[in-house]
Parts: sequence; structure tokens; C-alpha cells
Amino acid sequence: MENPFDDVYFMKKALQEAEEAYEKGEIPVGAVIVVDNRIIARAHNLTEMLNDVTAHAEMQAITSAANFLGGKYLNNCTLYVTLEPCQMCAGALYWSQIGEIVYGARDEERGCINLKTKLHPKTKMVGGVLETEASQLMKRFFIEKRNLN
Repeated sequence: MENPFDDVYFMKKALQEAEEAYEKGEIPVGAVIVVDNRIIARAHNLTEMLNDVTAHAEMQAITSAANFLGGKYLNNCTLYVTLEPCQMCAGALYWSQIGEIVYGARDEERGCINLKTKLHPKTKMVGGVLETEASQLMKRFFIEKRNLN
């Protein structure tokens, strides 16, 4: 029997969070953290609303998951995030010892891959899951933002 709870399923949940950020005028990045096929944290960018440059989706999700689990380490968890984590978020994910990171679209300019940010040695990373959908949402946001200015 096929498991319906695969990377695409959970990335769709992260995309729902990104859409929520989009509706709030936030850069549309969404994230969920999963353990044993169960979502334990949902988050999206809140940098504008909170006036806080650290309020990225991943940071919000890490805090929520740690609170849910009652501990700071997320080694048995998977983060699904619509955009490759930035250097700040990758650093926080390093310290959380997240088990796996699954992202949608690459961030060629500010992402952790091109900036060569180290992840925890036990963290696996998979990219490109629903990349087109994540990229299109991001592009739509910035096109609309430019047209308003």
C-alpha cells in the first residue's frame, strides 16, 4: 500500500502556509515540521507583521516544533519549506539538529547552498519538491510588489 504522506503531500501544506503569507503581504515562504507523518508545526513569514527580520517561516516553525516536543532538538523531524533556507535559518536548523530539510525552490542569491552554510552532519537535504509552484508564487509576489511601487 502506498503512503499518501509523502514529500509532495507535506510540501503542499507548506505551500498553503506560503499562500497565507502572500495574502498578508509577507514574502510567501511557508513551512511545516513533521514527525512520524504528523505535522507538529506550521508557519509562514511574519517579518512585516512583527517588524522582525528574524521572523522567517523556518524560525517560526523551529520554535513551534520545539515547544510542541518540549525540547530543542528536532533530530527525528523533517522540515518542509517552500524556499531553500537562508544562512540564518540554516544556522538555526544546524543547532536544532533537524533530521531532514525538504525545500521547494532554490534561492540562488541568498540560499544556504551557494553561501556554503554548514548543516548538521546528520541532516539530509532534498530540493526541488513542487519547485515550480513555489517559484511561481514567489515571482507573482515580487511582480505585484514592483507594480505597486
